Amino acid sequence: MMVPVRCFTCGKVLGQYWGPFQERKARGEDAGEILDSLGVSRYCCRRILLTHVDLTDDVGPYG
Repeated sequence: MMVPVRCFTCGKVLGQYWGPFQERKARGEDAGEILDSLGVSRYCCRRILLTHVDLTDDVGPYG
């Protein structure tokens, strides 16, 4: 499914960070350094971006 737009715990908007995070992670950068540079400092927000699994392409044909 799609990345949550807001953090479940604190409510901070996270949707804007998903694209840059994925691009930089695909280039081989360290995830912690990416999140630091994007300004995601709360551990609840970091958890959502680090553990999200994008299933949009897998679920799409069944919709």
